Amino acid sequence: MHIISVINYKGGVGKTTLTANIAAELAYRGHDVLMVDLDPQASLTFSFIEPEWWRKEIAVNKTIKNWFSTKKRERCKNFNQLILSPEAVNDALDGRGRLDLVSSHLDLINVDLELATELGGVDMKQIGEKFVKVHRRLKEGLDQIPDEAYDFVIIDCPPNFNIVTKCAIVASQYVLIPAKADYLSTMGIDYLKTSVQKLVKDYNDFCAKADDDDDEFLPINPELLGVVFTMVQYYGGLPINACRQYIDQTRELGNSVFDSYMRENKTLYADAPRSGVPVVLGFKRNRADVVREIENIVDELEVKL
Repeated sequence: MHIISVINYKGGVGKTTLTANIAAELAYRGHDVLMVDLDPQASLTFSFIEPEWWRKEIAVNKTIKNWFSTKKRERCKNFNQLILSPEAVNDALDGRGRLDLVSSHLDLINVDLELATELGGVDMKQIGEKFVKVHRRLKEGLDQIPDEAYDFVIIDCPPNFNIVTKCAIVASQYVLIPAKADYLSTMGIDYLKTSVQKLVKDYNDFCAKADDDDDEFLPINPELLGVVFTMVQYYGGLPINACRQYIDQTRELGNSVFDSYMRENKTLYADAPRSGVPVVLGFKRNRADVVREIENIVDELEVKL
């Protein structure tokens, strides 16, 4: 089971759109895929299920908030109970693969404050054990899922580096960074990489110091798959000069960059959530240019894994 976190500090870079379309294309290729929405904006969730149905059937006790919550009355102990199968997208897949979802909650932002209260301790040993326990909470949930249930787990992270995001990285084998080809979206890539490296070092240091041989204290080593440029503007079949400048600069700084990009198409990508079917599935027959770009990204992704 390949577990991938999709993250960028900057919002508005097409992170959720990339997550939804990569997951859908992998499912179209015959894989069973689970998406986990950790973003309090819940954009990934509402790209697959209707907000009204979510409020009536899901919001109270079937979202990722119920897994992270420190309140006993809200806490879910069986991660599998949070998994749902969006009807529209699975109908579109027509049995090729399966695409499931653990939905987010608008109040997830408050859970981070709750988790912070569980950190700390009277000595370094206790501090380390609590740090590991808090940051492996999502991993504990994913560990409850049988390995054969899914080929891929794709985690849509919030645009920050809070505790929930750190939980995603601890649970993941890979990290994927979406970015727009502009100044603000690319300036934080190296800082994000440094933050991930520091988290891994701190987590592994605490694991090494723990007087326990349990699997709870195994070290982590998530691999950076690279940067995928999204919302790229094209002219004459190529990215415009303003975009190429930042793509080339990101490569020159030593970052792994996908050769394939997602072009900007506000109409297609903005309207897709209304149908509950991502662009890569809904337009395979009549928008070959847009669909092929997503297919190429997934081709590269599969080679990197």
